[in-house]
Amino acid sequence: MISALTRLADWSARTPKRLWAVSFVLFFTIAASWSAATPLGASPDEHAHFIRAAAVARGQINGSEVMVPHIVAGIKGDFAETGVQLPEWYSDLPKHHECYSWHAGTPASCAPAIGTSDTIVEVPTAAGRYHPAYYLMTGWPSLLVEGTKGLYLMRLMSALFCSLLLASAVVTASEWRRGRSLALLGVFTAATPMALFMAGMVNPSGGEIAAGILVWTGLLSILMSPDPHLLNRRLARVGIGGLVLINIRPLGLIWFAGAVCFGLLLAERGVLRSVLRRKAMWLWTGLLGLATVGALAWAAAHPDNSVIKIPKYLTTTEAARRTLGASEMYVQQMLGYFGWLDTPAPLVTWYVWLGVIAVLTVLGLMYGRKRETVALLGMLIAIVIVPVVGQTSQASKIGLVWQGRYLLPFAVGLPLMAVLILARRMPEKGFPLRRLVGYSLPLLALGNAAAFYWTLRRFAVGISGPVIPYAAHWAPPGGWVFWTGAYTVAAFALVVPGLMRDRVADGTPVLAPPGALPGTDGVPGPADLSGSLPEPGAEAHHHPRVTQVH
Repeated sequence: MISALTRLADWSARTPKRLWAVSFVLFFTIAASWSAATPLGASPDEHAHFIRAAAVARGQINGSEVMVPHIVAGIKGDFAETGVQLPEWYSDLPKHHECYSWHAGTPASCAPAIGTSDTIVEVPTAAGRYHPAYYLMTGWPSLLVEGTKGLYLMRLMSALFCSLLLASAVVTASEWRRGRSLALLGVFTAATPMALFMAGMVNPSGGEIAAGILVWTGLLSILMSPDPHLLNRRLARVGIGGLVLINIRPLGLIWFAGAVCFGLLLAERGVLRSVLRRKAMWLWTGLLGLATVGALAWAAAHPDNSVIKIPKYLTTTEAARRTLGASEMYVQQMLGYFGWLDTPAPLVTWYVWLGVIAVLTVLGLMYGRKRETVALLGMLIAIVIVPVVGQTSQASKIGLVWQGRYLLPFAVGLPLMAVLILARRMPEKGFPLRRLVGYSLPLLALGNAAAFYWTLRRFAVGISGPVIPYAAHWAPPGGWVFWTGAYTVAAFALVVPGLMRDRVADGTPVLAPPGALPGTDGVPGPADLSGSLPEPGAEAHHHPRVTQVH
C-alpha cells in the first residue's frame, strides 16, 4: 500500500506542470465543495461582498455614501456604507441568513427565498471601500446569470482564483532539493480548513490567505533554499502573490512586509547579493512598488466615515486585555470556525492541526541555529501580539472587531519556516522524517474532511441534530452525500504528492555544500548538468545523498 502511494506521488510530481495541474484540480474541488455546500450568505459579510462584486462588474467602482445603523460586536453606530444601483433582489441578501446564523441549533432551511425583482434600486454594501480588482474577477458571472445560480458562480470564481495561487505554492515547495516532502507538508499545514473555506466564499479574505501562502513559500525558497535555475520563476510567483496580497485587503501590505522581514532573517549567507543582481528582481520590485502606491492612494481616497459610539469603559488597556485573553479563540478561528463564526470545527480538526504545527515548531527550535530559533520564537510572539497591537490601535474608532482569519495570511509563515529549517538542519540519519510526514499528511486530510462534514451537518440539521443527517432539513445543490464524498476524496488525494521521494528532477542541479567538489557527495558534475532526467533506478548512483529518505 505504501509503495503504491509512493509511486502515485512520484507520478503526480513527474513534471512541474503535472503537479500544478493535479494540485489545482484538487484544491478547486475542495474550495468548490465549500462553495456548493455552504448556504448563500452563510459566511462573514458575504452579502456585502456579493453586492460589491455585482456592482463592480457593472462598472460601479464607487458609489454614494450611505449611513446605515448597525450593532457590531455589541457596539452601536452609524456605519458608512456605499450605495450602488442593482436589481432589487440584491437587497434581500443582508437578511437572508439571519434566521440561522448565530443560532447553531437551527438548520439553514429557515432562510426565505431570494426575490426575483429586476427593478433597479440603491443597495448599500459595507465592502464599497475595498479595492475593486478582486470583485471584478468574481463578479462578472452576475452579468450572465441572475439569482442564486449567479451567486454560486461568483463563489466558484473565487475558488478558481485561490486554487491557482495554492497550486503554485505546491509546485514551489516541490522544487526544494532536500526535504521536499517536508516542504509540501508545510504548505498543506498552512492551508487550514478555514483558509479553504474562505477560498470558496465571495470574500477577499480567501484570496488574501492563498496569496500569503504563495508569498511565504516563494520567499523562503529563494532565501533559504537558493537555486539559480529557479530564481526567476520563484521571483515571479512572489511578485504575483505580492500583487494580490497588497491590493486585495488593506492589511495585505503589512503581511507582505512581515514575510519579507522574516525571510531576510532566515536568508542563507550571500543569497541576497545574488538575488539583487537579477533584472527580474528589480522588475517585480518596481511592480510591487507601484501596487503599494496604488493601494495607499485607494485607501486615502476612501476613508471610513462611520460614527461609532464607543463605550467609555473600552480604553486602550481594556482593549489590549480583552484581545490578549481572546488569543486562543483567534487561533481556533484560523484553523476552523465556520459560518458567521458560529460553527466551530470538531475537536479532531483542532487537535490534528495544533499537533502537527506544534511538532514542526518544536523540532525547528531544537535543530535550528540561533537566527532560525529567533525567527520561530518571533513568529510565535507575533501571532499573539499583532492582534493586540492592531485592535488596540483601532478600538477607539471601530471597537473590538478582530477575527483570527485576519492574521492568517501572515501566520501561515510559522509551519513553512519550521519545515524549511528542518529540511536544512535535520541530520539525514537519526530521525524518521519520512515517517513524520507519512503520519502527518493523512491526519491533516482526516481533520480537513471532518471539518467539512461537521459544518455541512450543522447547516443541514442544526448542531444538535443527528450525527448522520439522513433526514436533512436543508441540502446543498447535488445533496450532502455527493459533496461530502467529493471533499473527502480530494482532501486525501491532495496530500499524496507529499509522499514523493526526494530526488533530483528536471535536470536542475543540487546546490553544493561549501567546499564540496563537483561530481562528489551529490554535487552535480559536468555530466549532471546536461538537463536530462536520470533513468529510473539510476538515481542512487548519480545522486546518492539526495535519494535518501529524510
